[in-house]
Amino acid sequence: MPKPLSTLAAGALAALLGCAAQAQSIYPLNRADILAGARFDFKVEFDAVVAPEQLKVTVNGQDFAKVFGQQPEFIAREDGKDASSLLLRGVSLASAGRYTVKASDGRNEKSVVWTVYDTPARPAAKNVILFIGDGFSIAHRTAARILSKGYDEGGKLRGKLAMDDMPAMALLSTQGTDSIVTDSANSAAAYTTGHKSCVNALGVYCSRAASSLAHPAVETLTSLAKRRGLAVGAVTNSEVEDATPAAMVAHTRRRADYDDIVRMFLDSGIDVLMGGGSPNFLPKSTAGSKRKDDVDYIAAFKQAGYPLATTKTEMQALAADKGTKKLLGLYNTGNVDGALDLKFLKKGSVAKFPDQPDVVEEMRAAIEVLSRNPKGFVLLVESARIDKYSHSMDAERAIYDTIMLDDAVRAAKDWSKARGNDTLILVTADHAHPVSVIGSVNDDAPGSEMRNKVGLYAAAGFPNYPAPDADGYPDKVDVSRRLRFVFGAYPDHYDTFRPFLDGENVPAIKGKDGVVVANEQYKDVPGAVLRVGNLPNTGPEAATQGIHSGDDVVLTATGPGSERVRGQMENTELFRVIAEALALGPQPAKTVKAARAAATAK
Repeated sequence: MPKPLSTLAAGALAALLGCAAQAQSIYPLNRADILAGARFDFKVEFDAVVAPEQLKVTVNGQDFAKVFGQQPEFIAREDGKDASSLLLRGVSLASAGRYTVKASDGRNEKSVVWTVYDTPARPAAKNVILFIGDGFSIAHRTAARILSKGYDEGGKLRGKLAMDDMPAMALLSTQGTDSIVTDSANSAAAYTTGHKSCVNALGVYCSRAASSLAHPAVETLTSLAKRRGLAVGAVTNSEVEDATPAAMVAHTRRRADYDDIVRMFLDSGIDVLMGGGSPNFLPKSTAGSKRKDDVDYIAAFKQAGYPLATTKTEMQALAADKGTKKLLGLYNTGNVDGALDLKFLKKGSVAKFPDQPDVVEEMRAAIEVLSRNPKGFVLLVESARIDKYSHSMDAERAIYDTIMLDDAVRAAKDWSKARGNDTLILVTADHAHPVSVIGSVNDDAPGSEMRNKVGLYAAAGFPNYPAPDADGYPDKVDVSRRLRFVFGAYPDHYDTFRPFLDGENVPAIKGKDGVVVANEQYKDVPGAVLRVGNLPNTGPEAATQGIHSGDDVVLTATGPGSERVRGQMENTELFRVIAEALALGPQPAKTVKAARAAATAK
């Protein structure tokens, strides 16, 4: 067990100093932007075993323990390795400014610089709704616009997407601390913490700690909002433990720690949580459970005041009940089905779960519950399967879930407008996919080779999808002239040039020798072409699906606080936009007292 530095006898550890060491890592990392008052773990890692009396760690020239008001833990041999660390949990910096942190073992020194920022004294927005289309890229937006709006004879679109018709726009870069291409975990966590991290990490900096739960944590948006008395919700059509919703509460180096993430959701006090993924809430002894322990988290949530909805009908009834202040919705054992299957094809798991809500319906229910908090709320709304269908290279399903995302945005804008526009609405992606609309596929073109039925430039013309319904969905995707939506990074697969009407695409599988090969299920589809992949097909990076790209993503915004959205931004800056709109920084006592007096007078 680590001991406070002050209790260690320096002489007892002097013998452990085998060689000169340097402070190889300081967390938070260099150039971190930190919200004043937000909690974070401070850690210094050394490359070798060091003697504590030789260590000097300062913040702006002062002893770090004095600055943080807390005695550190000194870990002589972290996880039994020949390396020492200093650790402080849950510290904060109350004053805005530039902070230089230096750590020395007496011979070598490392320094980092942090920027601590404050927020306005009063919030500009009462509520924040953050929409994340997971993997949502420019081509998804373009394709959704084509299918849901269509063109008139002048070549102009008949309408705009709700997410397009917003006054503020920016490009967000999505790279993390370890890679130019990110995953949904650290990219979503950048939005919910204001800190970058590495692939697969949620709410932590990636250190050398052996346990996935021991890495230096940073405070989440949920925690900050709850500390200000706001309600918080997260709704998705993925499993609720999946990376994007988990980013609202989780602190783990390993996004697959589903059991722990369920516990973190409960501990966080989040008010509304909805999606799929019920097996990790069930005790190990229950049939269908995926937990590794016998804790019944359904019962634990109920005991904490959360009624449970397992169908859309139950969800809507509970949301309509004015006494409902919390809500847990679990509508599928896996991911909730996407729009194309749910509304039209009735594939996926719809037969097993016929009464699942879509993302729009989840969002409406969440807003109904959360808006009962007079202080306001923060809500994350994720259209998760845009990403999942893009991984499986299933264009039509990804496009329909983009239309669903836009329907949710439209509903949120209408709700806010009816209240006087008191809500900051942000729409973005956590990362991109390498996808493009390159033309159309015309089944009536001469010949049997499908590649020669692909129309380019003038030959592309316009697709002939039927007129969309009121929600923007054409009721048919297997039309004779359809979008040619292509994926730029792929495994070996059979390109059929057609929508997958019988179920989600499975482009490739691993053979008995571990080598990825094209899924021969599609081999005999008329006109199918074998595409040799451009991704690794052996080893740990072998890909059976499409992958993410490092492209920028688009952020659009409307409502109070949206004026900060402009130009090119780091993904961590989105957190700051939210923090400033809600005034999440610590407020001086005089300001708080004056604000309360003004509110009382009003």
